[in-house]
Amino acid sequence: MSSKSAIEWTEQTWNPTTGCTKNSPGCLHCYAETMAKRLQAMGAHGYENGFKLSLLPNRLDQPITRKKPTMYFVNSMSDVFHEDIPDDYLDDIFNIISRTQQHTYQILTKRANRMYDYLINKNIPNNIWLGVTVENIEHGFPRIELLRQLNSKIRFLSCEPLLQNLGAIDLTDIHWVIAGGESGAKARPMDKQWVISLKDECEKQNVAFFFKQWGMWGADGKKRTKKTNGRLLNGEVWAEYPSIAVSVL
Repeated sequence: MSSKSAIEWTEQTWNPTTGCTKNSPGCLHCYAETMAKRLQAMGAHGYENGFKLSLLPNRLDQPITRKKPTMYFVNSMSDVFHEDIPDDYLDDIFNIISRTQQHTYQILTKRANRMYDYLINKNIPNNIWLGVTVENIEHGFPRIELLRQLNSKIRFLSCEPLLQNLGAIDLTDIHWVIAGGESGAKARPMDKQWVISLKDECEKQNVAFFFKQWGMWGADGKKRTKKTNGRLLNGEVWAEYPSIAVSVL
């Protein structure tokens, strides 16, 4: 079955693949890798290979069995556009999405080149939100440029873990920005001013802003021994969604 998600900005997760490989600084302390190894030790189905990429075709039909309209985060434990996922398996994933118009699917990737190559000449289903990770300028900004070129109803950025100040980021044709700090014992710090700068850019450019978490480092710049789920930024919770998506929430 798909799983109810603890991720603040979605409802359910759907993982027709599990496992991944690192490809940028945002991957250094991957939460999914840690979780996959834990699930492997518990004998959980789908994690027999730990964090090695695994296709799970028996999970493809899961959204079909759910009639209630649901927001799905696709492949929270992998990357939909991993280079080792065959195109015909991607076709299967996107066919399920097209067949289940009652649901909304959030697809987030660090592999924007593969996403672009696969989707540029396709009609992207209207119930897909496409996003890219923007942990820093060097790796994140080129992903944004590719995302902009795809005709998705909603385009979003996940700036988590946010590893530097993104400055005067160009949010043209972007509808939603998520920001958050890193979790785990080796978490890298996130400066409060980086978050404020990003929120201010969203306000200036009329883009919805969602602050997910501080992670291991609090707003005071001090590291905790366990993750703080605190979401207050200057005394407020920022949990905006794209205005054109209100009808599906």
